[in-house]
Amino acid sequence: MSGALLMALLLDAVFGEPKALWDRFPHPAVLMGRVVGWCDRTFNEGGPDRLRGTLVCIALVLGAGVLGRLLGAVPGTLVEVLVAAVLLAQRSLVDHVRDVAAALRRSLSEGRAAVARIVGRDTANMTGPAVARSAIESAAENLSDGVVAPAFWFLVAGLPGIAVYKAVNTADSMIGHRTERHGAFGCATAKLDTVLNFIPARLTAAFFLLAGGVPWAWRIVVRDAPGHRSVNAGWPEAAMGAFLGVALAGPRAYGGQSVADPWMHADGRREATPEDIERSVALLWRV
Repeated sequence: MSGALLMALLLDAVFGEPKALWDRFPHPAVLMGRVVGWCDRTFNEGGPDRLRGTLVCIALVLGAGVLGRLLGAVPGTLVEVLVAAVLLAQRSLVDHVRDVAAALRRSLSEGRAAVARIVGRDTANMTGPAVARSAIESAAENLSDGVVAPAFWFLVAGLPGIAVYKAVNTADSMIGHRTERHGAFGCATAKLDTVLNFIPARLTAAFFLLAGGVPWAWRIVVRDAPGHRSVNAGWPEAAMGAFLGVALAGPRAYGGQSVADPWMHADGRREATPEDIERSVALLWRV
């Protein structure tokens, strides 16, 4: 299994997500999103009923697990390697984050436009350092969600493990928000996603510190990460901030509303730069 994972990581690192392929065929993540969207439209009445959302979550897990089991039953390792490579996202993450650094060097407006493609917060009034911090935070959190976690569950449970993780993570990004429509319906999915990411998020933080040569900074991570709004996201963000010497997270705005989140690595500098983004990308590759 570890050999298959290594080959899958190498394939994704070299080829990423070939545009010519995914222009002709829907990406598995897109197909998962369509299934989740259909479930949302069909079963979510926008009320306080958590039962339907829980049943949808169970159905997604069972469906992804069965599909992964069927694919894993194909003789040889080729299918296993190809499917795992498609469900990992290291190259695409690096490309998107690096694009922000290049755009920010050209102009603030281009930097805002580039970072808006990878974060969900308001970007229209961001300063240059805020754009850079947002890109770095996305790099840290998405390495955990898009690479370490799926790799972890692939090692634990093979193709069923990585398929279930990606289905739940995709569903959480769509229906796991605490909104009037999804607060109840997506509750089970959001909780399961938190459970599935619990160990990988902390592993990612440890990998950042070890690969960055700053293992002593674990005390900073342990101090700051529990204050994050997310049970898991604060760990890789605090570790990345400690490596770069930059304060991450902190106040930001969503949908026109300011949110006063605490800083991760609060003692770091706030003036992040495109060079800091490049350093974060280099650390992603080392991890």
